[in-house]
Amino acid sequence: MPHIIETLARELSVSPSQAEAAIALIDDGNTVPFIARYRKEATGGMDDVSLRALDERLAYLRNLEARKAEVIAAIEAQGKLTAELRRAIEEAAVMQRVEDLYKPFKKKRATRASKAREAGLEPLANLIMAQAESPKGALGEAARFANAEGGYPDAESALQGARDIVAEAIADDAEHTAALRAFTHKTAQFEAVAADAAEKTAYETYYDFSEPARRIPNHRVLAIDRGEKEGKLRVRVRTDADAAIDTLGRRVVRRRGPFADDLDAAIADGYKRLMAPALERELRSELTGRAQTDAIAVFAKNTESLLSQRPVKGARIIALDPGYRTGCKMAVLDEFGRLLDHGTVYPTTPRRDVEGTKRTLERMVKRHGINTIVIGNGTASRETEEVVTQFIAESSADLRYTIVNEA
Repeated sequence: MPHIIETLARELSVSPSQAEAAIALIDDGNTVPFIARYRKEATGGMDDVSLRALDERLAYLRNLEARKAEVIAAIEAQGKLTAELRRAIEEAAVMQRVEDLYKPFKKKRATRASKAREAGLEPLANLIMAQAESPKGALGEAARFANAEGGYPDAESALQGARDIVAEAIADDAEHTAALRAFTHKTAQFEAVAADAAEKTAYETYYDFSEPARRIPNHRVLAIDRGEKEGKLRVRVRTDADAAIDTLGRRVVRRRGPFADDLDAAIADGYKRLMAPALERELRSELTGRAQTDAIAVFAKNTESLLSQRPVKGARIIALDPGYRTGCKMAVLDEFGRLLDHGTVYPTTPRRDVEGTKRTLERMVKRHGINTIVIGNGTASRETEEVVTQFIAESSADLRYTIVNEA
């Protein structure tokens, strides 16, 4: 817990005592608005923005610590936990790093590599990984491991099985994964094509689209995601496979020996078959998640701005929510926002009771001293506005009206 407090204090630019006090209040079941409003003396004046960020980050860090403990216990139960691995897990700052370190130890469904291991080909795979010298050459060494019953009847098939083991080992390596993840984030393209190029849709801008994933704006990601969801676009994140394999090869290959070609083949297979699909899928998910988070933040900011607007001073209001079949919902409010009356009028089709609407409005104006009518800008707003303007023109009361944003 102390290191979580220190992390939060550093990230949020508050003192450890402030972070600790805020955590205690949250753990006691207090809400962020309550703490921000009524517990300023305990938190040193932390506002609701800082408290919300602390609350979200606290949950993440606690989940991270819990996952670290689970992973350490799982690896320890297999008898494979080293001091170096434990330290790497404990020092991991993000969940992704913990999962990368755990990946080689996860129980997997049957794979090409597991089949090869069961056939006794792991020692041959170790020779390839070690880039060992051999006077017999790769095929000569592999001939010793041929296993017809295991599905590897000759030297060449034994080498293929060993390459499968090597490919999986490379793909499971946490450091290689981190390096290729960074490469993918830096170089990948976000691409979209039309599901049917002949069809006219709102997504024609993206029928032949490609943009660097690291630069694509959030609103564009969401638009393309919508097009994909509606079946109008096919979308993928694409990385230059040759460049990625070269990057991975520079990390793995130390020298050219008799197993060099097999190692090259395993590196290419490990990237294309095992690493690239996962990394590209992961990046796509991150882009969508980031875009959705940003959209929520923009919506929240706009909502805050709307809610923070000053009320119309001294106005007694009839508020109309326009509609067709179900009519226009009506609320009558005094200058303090208190509900005085409510009901439904039908100025639009299919009922189009214009005169009945005017009579109801006139009754409300006289009963409650109304001076302002507001109309929502949604469905049927224009038709409702026409009736309201007629009513105001015919009324003896001093009235005004306005259209307001329903968003």
